[in-house]
Amino acid sequence: MPVYKAPLRDMKFLLNEVFDYPNHYTRLKTGANATPDIVDAILNECGKFCEEVLSPLYQSGDEEGCKLENGEVTTPEGYRKAYQQYALGGWQGLSAPEEYGGQGLPASMGLLKQEMMGTANWPFSMYPGLSMGAMNTIFLHGTENQKQTYLVPLTEGRWGGTMCLTEPQCGTDLGQVKTKAEPQEDGSYKLSGTKIFISSGDHDLTENIVHIVLARLPEAPKGTRGISLFIVPKFLPDGNGGIGQSNGVTCGSLEKKMGIKASATCVMNFDDATGFLIGPENEGLNCMFTFMNTARIGTAIQGVGPAELSYQWALDYAKERRSMRALSGKKEPDQAADSLIHHADVRRMLLTQKAIAEGGRAMLYYAARLADHMVEGHTTGDDKKADAYDDKLGFLTPILKGFLTELGNEAANLGVQVFGGHGYIREHGMEQIVRDTRIATLYEGTTGIQALDLLGRKVLLMTQGGAVREFTLKVANFARKTLTNKRVRPFSVELLKLTAQWNVLTVRLMLAARKDRDVVSSAANDFLMYSGYVTMAYMWARMAAVASDRLDKGGADSEDFYRAKLATAEFYYERLLPRAQAHATSMLSPSKNLMQLNAEHMAFTD
Repeated sequence: MPVYKAPLRDMKFLLNEVFDYPNHYTRLKTGANATPDIVDAILNECGKFCEEVLSPLYQSGDEEGCKLENGEVTTPEGYRKAYQQYALGGWQGLSAPEEYGGQGLPASMGLLKQEMMGTANWPFSMYPGLSMGAMNTIFLHGTENQKQTYLVPLTEGRWGGTMCLTEPQCGTDLGQVKTKAEPQEDGSYKLSGTKIFISSGDHDLTENIVHIVLARLPEAPKGTRGISLFIVPKFLPDGNGGIGQSNGVTCGSLEKKMGIKASATCVMNFDDATGFLIGPENEGLNCMFTFMNTARIGTAIQGVGPAELSYQWALDYAKERRSMRALSGKKEPDQAADSLIHHADVRRMLLTQKAIAEGGRAMLYYAARLADHMVEGHTTGDDKKADAYDDKLGFLTPILKGFLTELGNEAANLGVQVFGGHGYIREHGMEQIVRDTRIATLYEGTTGIQALDLLGRKVLLMTQGGAVREFTLKVANFARKTLTNKRVRPFSVELLKLTAQWNVLTVRLMLAARKDRDVVSSAANDFLMYSGYVTMAYMWARMAAVASDRLDKGGADSEDFYRAKLATAEFYYERLLPRAQAHATSMLSPSKNLMQLNAEHMAFTD
């Protein structure tokens, strides 16, 4: 059975040497306890939990799946015990405020934990992951009474959480939400409606589940301006931190899915369920974006996770499996054939996985620093700081979610290819990674939706290209500073060209969109992928610069480790980054070649 090994060396390289998290934490009010020794201990213990407890349940959970009987959902064998260990270990409250039972560590610590959990066993990690989104929403928008009632048991892991947006008639277009919320004399509301695709909608891991639900009040404006947000628990709180009577919330069915079968994806029915308004009336979508942005960053981990896991397993297989002789001559003459690792095409696939996993991890950790500042702005009441970092993070969020999940899907498929026919067989686990990863490009907004959010909303509408100018200025400043480094200069020169091109492309699309609105939609996917490749190039250049410096001056890791970083950076720039130019060409193609064909002529079946 394949096993997962936490990539602690790479994680610590990014944290301590590339992004200087120790110094970063000293500038945060929540960072006082995040000393290097504490962070190191947390990473090691979380890695052990993921390797020894979560990873062994990955394949068995897929085989068994979740079951719905008599209106109750049960998770696969071993999940409940593993979750109890998770909760007792205090992992759910790692980054939660101390006043509500958490450990008060920076938000980024939660992301580091989630990355390891998500790589070892993504379906399991979704249960506590959804709870984190509910916790963040209640913390930012709830009343003090709501925080005391719900945050404490959520932080302790005794209760779970969900987000309930999608309905049968609408997915991304939330303006079509029909779930109703009727005001009651006691200040509560009665909610009625059906939600679909609800991850963790029902399960047996916690004693209660807190649903964050979008619904409409009577006489609310039409469209997205008339949506409010509600807390709807499975069991009503008893006022003493426990649970009382059952609420009108039931699981109607479990979705039969391609993957993540150990994660309960439910159809949830709300039948006069008692709910409580959170945030202002008719501003639920704005409040929900707190949840959605959290979820989208979390979903980006499902791009890095499968790339890492598939790479680990494919690398081990390529070292052991023998087939033919290397074209450059025998590498293992005492064996019947050479190992797969000696074939250049297999190296291409493995290095692609490695570049995606390590480059994607760097993108996540870069964004996590921004998230720390944004969260601190919210918690300290510094709205100016919160808004500034929210804007910075908002620009990167669709790139992280859309680009990394697309590349994670590619990396997972490459893992199957390395295994050949054995990759298609269940016992090796590779096909499960593909099935589990496919959903990542869909939920929390498809890649197309992320692309429209990036180009249409963040770049063109909200900032008129300012978001690109601000980010590329940072990249260009880094590139100019590293031009004197012989090992890094080729990367720096390429980055300077790309930052200029990115701005030119943005302006050209802005001008084209004034004449043809379809340009935004027709160019969006290519613009997102181009943005992703350039952003990852920036990360690889930063890693290469540090590796070069450590080779000259010495570092925390071995010379081989740093040389491997430089070699992988070179591979990325020469083999993967050229893809950006294809996207640049495609995004400037007129929308006519997409829109001119009559819909009735898309197929001729008569």
